[in-house]
Amino acid sequence: MNEDPPDDEPENDEPSLLSDEPTMELILRAKAGDNAALDAVVQRCLPPLRQWARGRLPSYARGEVDTEDLVQQAVTNVLVRLDRFQPTHVGAMQAYLRQSVINDIRSRIRVVTRRTLVELPDDLGSGEASPEERAISADSYDRYRHALATLRVRDRELIIARVESQWTIGEAAERFGYKSENSARMAVTRAIRRLRAAMATQT
Repeated sequence: MNEDPPDDEPENDEPSLLSDEPTMELILRAKAGDNAALDAVVQRCLPPLRQWARGRLPSYARGEVDTEDLVQQAVTNVLVRLDRFQPTHVGAMQAYLRQSVINDIRSRIRVVTRRTLVELPDDLGSGEASPEERAISADSYDRYRHALATLRVRDRELIIARVESQWTIGEAAERFGYKSENSARMAVTRAIRRLRAAMATQT
């Protein structure tokens, strides 16, 4: 049986996330009043949401607000209503936040243009889950959570960063200290492969 070649270990061994726990677990702790868990949720949500939302609000609909305002408002709204948020799958928080931003953009465009939703920009996008999220969501969350716990810390962090926080490969390479994006991509691929193998052993 062929084994993976040794990982191209990053130069930086310092933790790159406030927590390597699944986002759903952090949300449950935050709902129970754990401020550290709440900080970790915000740290995961803001950067990928900013990147995804950048440029999606048309200039003619901005007025006195910009995309960053919409992002901040979406996160604030979720935190205020956190006790009512029920995560049901991997990536649920990011999908919810994206949909919140999309809804706000649509409202602003309707006010400005007085047109129907079919007049929205073609590249507005949606709050749908990423391919990585869909691949993992096909299995039960419990299997994902238990399998994730069996992996080494770096693999857990890579999976959390790429799948749940939706970092780009470039961000993962920079923040985890890999020498190149290709090295980071290979590390993420191997981590997800190990996760799937761990999930497959569960009955």
